[in-house]
Amino acid sequence: FSLLIDQTSALPSKNNDCKRIYPGPNQSIQKAIEHASPGDRIEVHGGTYYEQLTIKKDGIQLNGMKGATLKPPSKFRKNLCSGLALTLDNKTTEAGICIHGKHVVLEDYVQEHRKVRSVGDPIKNVVVSGFTGIGFDGLNIALVGGKDVKISNNTLVEGGRYGFLTAGSTGTRATGNVISTTALNFIAMCQDDYSDAIYSDNTITGYFTGLCSQTPGGLATKNDVRNVCVGAAADPLVKGARITNNFFSTRRSDCDAIFGVGVIVYGAIETIVKDNTIEKFNNDKRGVGIYVTNGPGGEVATGNVIRNNKLSLNDFDIYQDATGVNDFGDNYCTTGSVPPNACV
Repeated sequence: FSLLIDQTSALPSKNNDCKRIYPGPNQSIQKAIEHASPGDRIEVHGGTYYEQLTIKKDGIQLNGMKGATLKPPSKFRKNLCSGLALTLDNKTTEAGICIHGKHVVLEDYVQEHRKVRSVGDPIKNVVVSGFTGIGFDGLNIALVGGKDVKISNNTLVEGGRYGFLTAGSTGTRATGNVISTTALNFIAMCQDDYSDAIYSDNTITGYFTGLCSQTPGGLATKNDVRNVCVGAAADPLVKGARITNNFFSTRRSDCDAIFGVGVIVYGAIETIVKDNTIEKFNNDKRGVGIYVTNGPGGEVATGNVIRNNKLSLNDFDIYQDATGVNDFGDNYCTTGSVPPNACV
């Protein structure tokens, strides 16, 4: 294994000895990561790499040049992201790129993905950009126990359970990614962080759920989400999620009969759903643009603000059956709403 290393490249880093590392098309990206020091930038040439990647060092900048594509290897090595999500028949899955901190303790799997119990030392200031990741059965990219990590301008295709998941982190930024599936896979992007996660300017097509918010105060904004069963979901007891200025369009034709929702506030608290455009969620008079309801365990959806959204061509534009007190108003609708004063 050999690397072309440029130690004179000026990069924004506190480490004056940071390097640019260039693994070639037939070389191992993982070995380049292991060779790198905090603050180094790894530039990956175009080509197809059959690898899973694990990043455990602060400040690594992993950049895929045009055509840099990551696909599942013939054999996986176990890491923290192994079994982070399970297949529908409860088999362990793997992630294409696993970024994680030290001394991370995960809960046992219950549903969706394993929750983070604690993080001893978060991984900081990692950047992953410019890659195409295709067909990992769990997650194309996973971040567990991070701080100020940026995932940007990647193309993530056919992630079996998730396109991108962040859990137990702070300051996550996921911007400009293109995430798609033709199969009815689970969730394109999910934020399950301690705080301060922002997903913005991403393009999503084809998942069951486009965006899931499980982060107190998390923000999903300026995303384009199409051909899904659920555009965005604020989950039970999540407080203060913000879903703003997004475009949600078109229910998948193969969704379960009861599903077809632009934004669902599902037992969440003080969610802000504002300035979104939501259209074409229809399913034999059971599709809903914005649905506010209690959670499956009786979690009361309350204190939520649903305002200034533009809704059209949905079976119902807005529907509430939650028992809490929620604020509706100044939404532009073309079909009915419950309560009737939710729309102008």
